[in-house]
Amino acid sequence: MSTEKFKEMKVTAKGEERAFVDFKEWKNLWFNTGTLCNLECTNCYIESSPKNDQLSYITTDDVTPYLKEIKENHWDIQTIGFTGGEPFLNPNMINILSSVLEAGFNALVLTNAYNVIKRWEKPLLELKDQYGDKLRLRISLDHYTARVHEQERGKGTFDKTLQSLKWLFDSGFSLSVAGRSLINESTQVATEGYQNLLKVHGIDIDLASDKLVVFPEMKTEKDVPEITTACWGILNKRPDDQMCASERMIVKKKGQERAVVQPCTLLAYDQQFEMGQTLKDSMKPVYLNHRFCAEFCVLGGASCSSTN
Repeated sequence: MSTEKFKEMKVTAKGEERAFVDFKEWKNLWFNTGTLCNLECTNCYIESSPKNDQLSYITTDDVTPYLKEIKENHWDIQTIGFTGGEPFLNPNMINILSSVLEAGFNALVLTNAYNVIKRWEKPLLELKDQYGDKLRLRISLDHYTARVHEQERGKGTFDKTLQSLKWLFDSGFSLSVAGRSLINESTQVATEGYQNLLKVHGIDIDLASDKLVVFPEMKTEKDVPEITTACWGILNKRPDDQMCASERMIVKKKGQERAVVQPCTLLAYDQQFEMGQTLKDSMKPVYLNHRFCAEFCVLGGASCSSTN
């Protein structure tokens, strides 16, 4: 029996049956637009940076087959989400958003809004004017104080992110905020802190109405327990509430001609989680054989799936 955690797909290091999540229904589909980013954040979930190109920029041709598959199978996927890296570094991003919105889907883009929004102001305004709230942007603001935010994202990033957020708000975009639990504080304190910050800057977003998502901080040195089938009852958690019961992510790995389907937005590099090249191929159980499955989803109670 192995003593190494997260090694065997279906059993834990202690030989217990590993927890898994059956696919139940479609809710959202995610695309990773590429791992290149204009920032290099501490403890980035996917190790994005100005040099990390492990995931290639996706193109409209990569996205279109999945939109077609959804339509052909009459799956009720309302929102197509985009994450990175920084999505707006991808030179194809506006064309991709246009194709998704034109096909009738909602689009949600997770962006750090640091400088990069400026290069796309005109086409973004055109998309907003044409599709309204069907285009939504979630802005990463790791904390409501400059000190904590910039410990994660670097000096000078706080004010510039707020400037972009202010422009987007004044321009009428549908916005939400993504934070990180970088310090020990309650959800109420965090929400009040963000709300007060936005108020000072004239940004009237009601964060109490599901417009704020605070993700857990994950550190590689932390010892994370494996999740067994018995844990669902012990923790009072349900497999059906996990992201991978209703969502998938598309990635295009460097050197590959075609994109592949993965269970979620956090496991882009692990080959054991490649689930084929079509959405239909991916509609199968996901064994929680990764520390992120435990730390972020089951124990952390987090999900990227909020579509605001």
